[in-house]
Amino acid sequence: MCGIVGYIGNNNIKKQLLDGLKELEYRGYDSAGFSILKDGEIYSYKAVGKITNLAQKAKDFEIDGEALGIAHTRWATHGKPTEINAHPHFAEFSAVVHNGIIENYQSIKQKLQKEGIEFLSQTDTETIVKLFEYHLKNDSFEAFKQTINELHGAYAILLLTKKEPDTMFFAKMGSPLLIAKNDDEIFFASSDAPVIGKAKEVIYLEDGDYGYIKDKKIHLFRDNKEINLSWTTLPQNKEFAKKEGFRFFMEKEIYEQSSVLQETLMGRIDENGIYFEEIDKDFFEGIRDITICACGTSYHAGMVGSYLIQRNARIKTNVEIGSEFRYKNPILNKDTLFIVISQSGETADTLEALKMAKNAGLKTLAICNVDNSSIVRLANKTLLTRAGIEKGVASTKAFATQVMVLWLLANYLGNKNENNIIMQVSKVCKVNDKLHEKIKRLSKRYLHGHGFFFIGRDVFYPLALEGALKLKEISYLHAEGYPAGEMKHGPIALADPELYTIALLSKNLLFEKTKSNIEELSSRDSTILTISSQEIETTDDFIKINSTNHYMLEFYEMMVITQLLAMEISIRLGNDVDMPRNLAKSVTVE
Repeated sequence: MCGIVGYIGNNNIKKQLLDGLKELEYRGYDSAGFSILKDGEIYSYKAVGKITNLAQKAKDFEIDGEALGIAHTRWATHGKPTEINAHPHFAEFSAVVHNGIIENYQSIKQKLQKEGIEFLSQTDTETIVKLFEYHLKNDSFEAFKQTINELHGAYAILLLTKKEPDTMFFAKMGSPLLIAKNDDEIFFASSDAPVIGKAKEVIYLEDGDYGYIKDKKIHLFRDNKEINLSWTTLPQNKEFAKKEGFRFFMEKEIYEQSSVLQETLMGRIDENGIYFEEIDKDFFEGIRDITICACGTSYHAGMVGSYLIQRNARIKTNVEIGSEFRYKNPILNKDTLFIVISQSGETADTLEALKMAKNAGLKTLAICNVDNSSIVRLANKTLLTRAGIEKGVASTKAFATQVMVLWLLANYLGNKNENNIIMQVSKVCKVNDKLHEKIKRLSKRYLHGHGFFFIGRDVFYPLALEGALKLKEISYLHAEGYPAGEMKHGPIALADPELYTIALLSKNLLFEKTKSNIEELSSRDSTILTISSQEIETTDDFIKINSTNHYMLEFYEMMVITQLLAMEISIRLGNDVDMPRNLAKSVTVE
């Protein structure tokens, strides 16, 4: 998602900042900007689109000698991708860049507005710098500490102020930030990539760390006490740094799901239920039923959403495949809410279906990962998933966040409060190293059969479809997802020892019925891997998940396991996990 760069030194600061931003392009962004503090003045440039646009805008700006600079690539969460919403953000005499989401920014903004403080942007980030100047009486560092103490959510922050022309302030909570150095330069970045080849040593900040750099001396505070600096040597492989130590981007993105889901939730969930700043409740007035339209992985997320919405909100919900919907001469009623789901926001079939719904006068809602994409621009309302860029073609964290947004919507429409369950999802998606090792070992047993069945019931049926799709996409092995109860209606004819069955067995939904379906396959000698909290005798292999009291916690834990299993099988087969053959990340043609 967003990227941060900071620089203190005298080696062409504009180039240092722009070069650093270019190294963060892999994270995804829709705008960029920088601010440089030199001799008590702040010079700033911002641009929408690529970093080349920013470089062109600042082409005539030159500055020599010692200076401090902060820079940022923004992936829109709060507010459209516009120059005003791009970072850095400003108050009267200060500038800030920020990664993450400030959960309580609305209450902070309202407090400051009552004090007569005006805001220009739609972002949560602007509240940081305005709050800093609000607290600034005499001591800038005290004002900075007061500011971060009021922030709830995730943040990596760099702040400059004319009041301290030789100082840069920093803080980290839940969003990555590091400090690197060589003999006479200091760097900040949100990952290793911008500083490799420029710095020799690095400190990876921990959550709750904050401090300042004054006259090139670093003051780092942890638990409100200044601590001694502990440097480590930087790795030197840029591509390795972009993958943050993982073998593939897909692996990195599977591991990221735990933290990304927190970003999906931020500002949308509190003790009273669900809140969407993007949508007023009256938008749903007059809606009698819902149609969800999507393709591929997004279609599977939509299927999960149909179960959740019908169960929690008691609204009839249909799910349509985008490529089929366009040509079936659909009946479109104006009391239907038309929801489209797309990671990229450019999926051609889904976009055309959305146009049909708009032309028929239906209310439309997009669930999407990319602000200002074609689908987002066309839909009446949008709920962003906030998954960040996905480099792996086979979608993982986009699916996880799409399902989460649909679950939030189901609770919102049904006035349900499952927040105590929802808040546990991030924890169950955190990859356990021992579990991953077990999946690596198991994967060698599932390479040479004649195909796979993934089976499940209720929400675990679309998860079975998604598990089969992941395996097909990256391993090139034949796999099918089925409702477990449909085995005896034909597919069980294929059962033999070389047919591998991945069984998703929920303790909380239709346990006995699904267990019976597994036993049907076992009695026909199918090789079975069961994923469940409840071990059963008639299974060849077993992956144990946590025993919980809600099916969606089981869903998310099983989701991670099926993703890892597909990846490890693909790796054993020697495939390119991130770039599988014949596939594109964004399907912009029919």
